[in-house]
Amino acid sequence: MIKDILDDAATSMAASVDHTREELVTIRTGRANPAMFNSLVAEFYGQLTPIPQMASISVPEPRMLLIKPYDPSSMSEIENAIRNSDLGVNPTNDGQVLRVTIPQLTEERRKDMVKLAKSKGEDGKIAVRNIRRKGMDSLKKLQKDGDAGEDEVNAGEKDLDKVTNDYVSRIDDLVASKEEELMEV
Repeated sequence: MIKDILDDAATSMAASVDHTREELVTIRTGRANPAMFNSLVAEFYGQLTPIPQMASISVPEPRMLLIKPYDPSSMSEIENAIRNSDLGVNPTNDGQVLRVTIPQLTEERRKDMVKLAKSKGEDGKIAVRNIRRKGMDSLKKLQKDGDAGEDEVNAGEKDLDKVTNDYVSRIDDLVASKEEELMEV
């Protein structure tokens, strides 16, 4: 029972770390990265569809992205979705593909992006701590119901704390590497 609780908590914490990693990838760094469009959606035949499902995205140069829609009729919807996003980029349409040039980030914008990265990292750590709290509640319930002894539950709580600290440090490492990447000129 205790092992199941710990395994469930570890699995959920790993998912939180993965989600935080995906959130950090979407933060623009001044380099072209197709993942920055993962969270953008455009209308496609009446449905909101993620842009990566509507078009191929390639990186011909370090600071440029080419977006080629699978259906040329969706070009304007993709263009509007990118233009209206908070990415701060402006696509140019040549009739065949959209070209997105990534402008160099100013020092002030870099600092804003670092704050955003830290905020997303803190959200991830909060999620991990919430999973820990649920695990602790489950362990205490086992002890209260008489399904596990006090020593077993205390050992389980210590193990859960170790797992929690491991996943929190992974998130800290992700945020630190993103901060380093953002501040690189």
